[in-house]
Amino acid sequence: MRIAYYAPLKSPTHGTPSGDRRVAGLLMDALAAAGHQVQLASTFRTYDGDGDAARQRALAAQGETLAAQLADGWRARAATARPELWFTYHLYYKAPDYLGPAISEALGIPYVVAEASYAPKRAHGSWALGHEATAAAIRKASLVISPSRDDIGGLRQLVDEKRILHLPPFLDSAPYAAARAERLRLRAELAAQHALDAAVPWIAVVAMMRSGDKLASYRVLAAALAQLSDVDCRLLVAGDGPMRAEVEKLFDRRVAFLGALGQRRIAELLASCDLYAWPAVNEAYGMALLEAQAAGVPVVAAATRGVPDIVLDGRTGSLVPYGDEDAFAAAVRALLVDAGRRAALGREAARHVAEERSLAAAGARLQAALAAL
Repeated sequence: MRIAYYAPLKSPTHGTPSGDRRVAGLLMDALAAAGHQVQLASTFRTYDGDGDAARQRALAAQGETLAAQLADGWRARAATARPELWFTYHLYYKAPDYLGPAISEALGIPYVVAEASYAPKRAHGSWALGHEATAAAIRKASLVISPSRDDIGGLRQLVDEKRILHLPPFLDSAPYAAARAERLRLRAELAAQHALDAAVPWIAVVAMMRSGDKLASYRVLAAALAQLSDVDCRLLVAGDGPMRAEVEKLFDRRVAFLGALGQRRIAELLASCDLYAWPAVNEAYGMALLEAQAAGVPVVAAATRGVPDIVLDGRTGSLVPYGDEDAFAAAVRALLVDAGRRAALGREAARHVAEERSLAAAGARLQAALAAL
């Protein structure tokens, strides 16, 4: 099937790395793995982070014009050169989809959305226009793919549950399995490069350094480590951003800041470590949590939003009540001092991702759902 693909929040070709960009690319890969021809339809970004009504109206007008142009261009082509399905990834009140619904209707093709969210409380706020546009788009979707059960309650207010598919986050597990097989060598190299003691447990974190929820998570993590001053361990942080100086001030000398890393280096870092710890403040689900498990590393995180769809409590890691900083520190401590438990959780984490959250598994589920359309 020929699929026109679009991500209004952040295109998979966007210049700034993020989990959102990563998932956008993974969905394209999964669709291609299922045998579809996937074409990025547009890089038009509708994101308004300030609640600026004038900007939202301008974006809506631009979207209407662009949708008409794209639809006219495709209708001028032979039927065999037109898309047979439109697929939009991640639309919500700050980044509505002004292209997919109009183009799908113009071409007479199914409209599919993934990671759509609906929050009625936004109906009368600064993003009312984006909220309503998103609700209208979701209502028109033939299929709504939700990576998190946390969003399904809101989606049920707009569409019949039969049109909702819960598809948990996934990734290509091969690079992480390959890195895991080289764990001892990679760990020795990292130890030499950053003057680390390879005999003590290493905690990994991969996260951007920006204000808001990310900085809040770093603060909780730093507070937890302060409670663990009697436990010999090291924290290895991969990430960068405008708040890096602020983040670095939070931690003591047990931390190594590695900067922004590419995906291969992230896989190698994760496989070299013993534990992944992230408070997940307001985290949608957290792709880095899934990456850590793919590398055979257990995770400690808060049980918030879609995180329980990523981390299986007691099987692939430990989840603690959201906002309970003492419980988070205690869970990290429990695994730092129990190498056997870490190893058992890590083995199950790697198995779970390879068998149930792989690119192939996701592609098969997507293929079945799209074929039904």
